[in-house]
Amino acid sequence: MTTVEQAPSFAAASSAVYRWRWIAFGVVIFAGILDLLDSLITTIAAPAIRAGLGGGNSMMQWLTAGYTLALSSGLIVGGRLGDIYGRKKIFLIGLGGFTVMSLLCGIAPDPALLVLFRVLQGLFGAVMLPQGLGFFKEMFPPRELGTVFGFIGPVMGMASVGGPILGGWLLSANLFGLGWRMIFLINLPLGLIALALAIKYLPESRKPTAARLDWTGATIVSVAALLLIFPVVQGHEIGWPLWTFAVLLLGVALFGVFGWYEIRHVRRGGEPLVIPSLFRKRAFTGGLVGGLSLFGALMGFSLVLTIYVQVGLGFSPLAAAMTVLPVAGGEAVGLVIARMWLADRLGRKLIHIGVIVTGIGVLLLALTLTPAMTPWRFVPALLVIGVGIGFALSSLFNIVLAAVEPHETGSASGTFTAVQQFAGALGVAILGTVYFGLLGDYTVAFRQTLWAVGVLLVLAFAAAYLLPKARTSWEAPSTH
Repeated sequence: MTTVEQAPSFAAASSAVYRWRWIAFGVVIFAGILDLLDSLITTIAAPAIRAGLGGGNSMMQWLTAGYTLALSSGLIVGGRLGDIYGRKKIFLIGLGGFTVMSLLCGIAPDPALLVLFRVLQGLFGAVMLPQGLGFFKEMFPPRELGTVFGFIGPVMGMASVGGPILGGWLLSANLFGLGWRMIFLINLPLGLIALALAIKYLPESRKPTAARLDWTGATIVSVAALLLIFPVVQGHEIGWPLWTFAVLLLGVALFGVFGWYEIRHVRRGGEPLVIPSLFRKRAFTGGLVGGLSLFGALMGFSLVLTIYVQVGLGFSPLAAAMTVLPVAGGEAVGLVIARMWLADRLGRKLIHIGVIVTGIGVLLLALTLTPAMTPWRFVPALLVIGVGIGFALSSLFNIVLAAVEPHETGSASGTFTAVQQFAGALGVAILGTVYFGLLGDYTVAFRQTLWAVGVLLVLAFAAAYLLPKARTSWEAPSTH
């Protein structure tokens, strides 16, 4: 007779070094890679999905924007759920739901259901992803945490590089005649393997005392985000009726209502979704605006670029994936150079340098763009763009967190990560709308979109002046 070793409770895991911690670490990182790959692959697959399933241009935007919007809306709540009900339980629910939604995306019969399943997939991802940092801090002794966090960046970097290639290959290979559906269905066996390993090797874990969830605040900010994104994505297809502008204004107003409610909630002794005092710190506010602009520019640019090279220039999905690869490669190079030699010495200046380098790459691309572009002709400009992004992002997170009080760090980190995801949705909405609104000529439309990217970069450059000049000590990175 054999017995199955049960994963220890939080108390057991915290009283001694957890035996299976590196396997558990691999499970959590693998789940994060599934989420990252799903986002990257869908960007490459958007034209093929529209061709096979139907739907308008806005559907291609919603495939990415719907997912990242749901992810951003649920990240902070997902982290609190793990604190209250146990990280292992919530992680399994998130991973299981993510896997089921992948299956439903893969068999979706129409565009509306596919977008709905993508949104639900994003919500389950928001439940799953925030548990990672808590697991790491409880499973590993302090002396090993540096090694743990040192692994995350390179692994996720490799996934960022490999994701588009995998997506392009799956689409070009057309395995079993399933076409684009395979990019979602491949998650089914991978998700089931991850679930089995998570059940066996993840320890039980929860905070001894956890704050109650601020459901009202979460609802207000989620509705506000949706009201901001929806009219931007749909407006260009329906001719920008008056109600789209009214909805936009309502979304902005609701963000103000959210701030008022959080202040009131704190005064009544409640635990806020976001600590209101953070927004009185100009470094935090500047970091949010800068991050919103940079991540929005990156995500929106990536989607429009992959659509342009496939629909406008006729590249295959695999060729499109190889075309965008220099951005990820350049970003990895920029991050390594910055963290090894530049970040400690330059601080805020490195963010400005990164934005300028990114802008030079965007300008180079705009000036050299022709309808006869080949993948190789994109390489110089995209490499410059990637290096610039790597420079700009290398210390942004740490500089922002260094400017807040110790008791605000958790809220600041969660908020910054959520805003990063929301920026992706907003960037896809804005830049996608600029591109699709000018589709009389694909190359002209893409060039005009590049000028819009430049506007976002100018905003990021200005926002960086709100940050403190010096970079402070290293902080543990976000797990996503």
